[in-house]
Amino acid sequence: MIYSKNGACWCGSKKKYKHCHYEFDQKLIQMKMQGYEVPPKSIIRNQKDIQILRESAKINTAVLDAVAKKICEGMSTQEIDDIVTEVTHAHHAKCAPYRYEGYPKSVCTSINEVVCHGIPDSKRILKSGDIVNVDVSTIYKGYFSDASRMFMIGEVSDNARKLVEVTRQALQAGLDALKPWGTLGDIGHAIQQVAESNGYNVVRVFGGHGVGKEFHEEPFVAHVGRPNTGMVTAPGMTFTIEPMINEGTYDVEIDPEDGWTVTTKDKKLSAQWEVMVLVTEDGYEILTQ
Repeated sequence: MIYSKNGACWCGSKKKYKHCHYEFDQKLIQMKMQGYEVPPKSIIRNQKDIQILRESAKINTAVLDAVAKKICEGMSTQEIDDIVTEVTHAHHAKCAPYRYEGYPKSVCTSINEVVCHGIPDSKRILKSGDIVNVDVSTIYKGYFSDASRMFMIGEVSDNARKLVEVTRQALQAGLDALKPWGTLGDIGHAIQQVAESNGYNVVRVFGGHGVGKEFHEEPFVAHVGRPNTGMVTAPGMTFTIEPMINEGTYDVEIDPEDGWTVTTKDKKLSAQWEVMVLVTEDGYEILTQ
């Protein structure tokens, strides 16, 4: 589509196109001609979107902070779900996972060999030595935010501690590789290098995702890859980076009974950290972590 330079910009900012996204579009056209995959306009946020996303993300961070203050040995994962529900509702927001495609709870609690989508349960009690990922997602004023943290309960093994720490290092490497007008392959490659250099494997079938007006949007953010490949990371994009790194094989399986819980196929440990980022003109902004 051709836009008039003096007409309203397609992003909804109400600014003239020539003062808003004209140069942005010229850059995308140039990169597309060079063979790069460019993002659709539907996932480029305007300033109004970004402001509300920041508000949603602030709540999401507050929820994770509340969990961090209370999580401990002897607590059930249902109690974590209760904290998430209470704090989210206190901020006049909603828990995004609740009833999402039939998911029964308000948060995901993934322990030890559980890679992701662990379902809170009053009978699952946290024990010393457990490593647990708490994945919180929030809806506020129709905008979604998403992040997760790892927690080490009591005295954990050296192997478990190393996996958790290396996974966080891998996430940081991915962030360090993120730049405006770079590619998603840059991020995936950086994460993969850290994980595999430490003898671990990166889960392939799950990854990060665009997030904003929907829970899961384009693009899919793989945590493996080659530099200078994949979708261009253009300013205004918002997505998660959330490497799931396994002690053993990267193969996983889904519990056939609940249809949600994903575990490592070899039942070795898995860890994950997740942040939600906004690509900016000069780098990135972490919205929630």
